[in-house]
Amino acid sequence: MPGFEAAFGGWPVPALATTYEGGDPALLERLVQLVDLLEIAPDTIVGSERGQYILRPEVLDEYASVSSRVGLIAHGIGLSIGSFDQWNHDYLRLLDELFARFDLQWHSEHLACTVVAGESLGTMLSMPRTQEALDLVSRRVELLQKLYPVPFLLEHVIQLLPDAPAEFTPAGFLNAITSRTGCGLVLDVYNLECDAHNQGLHIPAFLDELNLAAVVEMHLAGGVQYEGFQLDIHSSITRESTVTLACEIVRRAPNLRAVTFEYLKEAVGLLGHDAICGELQRLRQSVLRQAVLQ
Repeated sequence: MPGFEAAFGGWPVPALATTYEGGDPALLERLVQLVDLLEIAPDTIVGSERGQYILRPEVLDEYASVSSRVGLIAHGIGLSIGSFDQWNHDYLRLLDELFARFDLQWHSEHLACTVVAGESLGTMLSMPRTQEALDLVSRRVELLQKLYPVPFLLEHVIQLLPDAPAEFTPAGFLNAITSRTGCGLVLDVYNLECDAHNQGLHIPAFLDELNLAAVVEMHLAGGVQYEGFQLDIHSSITRESTVTLACEIVRRAPNLRAVTFEYLKEAVGLLGHDAICGELQRLRQSVLRQAVLQ
């Protein structure tokens, strides 16, 4: 499996992407006129048939109806690639189904645990930054690279708990994974701001240490504060501070291939179609324009 740099040789300026979870054809039609890629989160379009999880056929049909007009990428939530005992094999079956139906540009997953000792956490916990954890996740990344014939990316998640003793810095851990496996990164700009607010992450030092050549995709979103804690709940448009930071990263990440605006399906009614589409137009002009100007 070639590394992400070989796979994306000759790719033009970064694409604009966004989330779509089905069931809103009016929104879908507007989105495909504004973006280059649609992000599919397999976990969010699941149904059941004869006691087994499947991707809902009606949502797959929606993606198929626009697949000649936009590219498709997959972004998982529940693989639990960092669980000490095993990851989520049900998610892999969903991914098998998705790859059987569509030609995906790449797929990605969160560098996190969503299940511990068989119990669902209902959230994502960041992995311990140890040599043992590096060995575990690297083996699983390499297996994914053998299973699916497109590049694989990992996304860092916000740190919900106080930092544990670590053998790597946050950026150093990501560098070690990408160096060892050849996978790429999804850099979530809002997650960096959450960690800065909640845990005191020094973003300039993080970006100086991170191998930005490994960043293939960048996520932008807006969230909420709860009792002073900044949460990465994708329920609002992007803050100006996030856009400013994203523009800096675009200028420094030579292999960036997509900028993705993410929002939860539950937030569509709150935001409205006009605000979502307006945000996409704003990000194309403000963030993607940085790549054109270089």
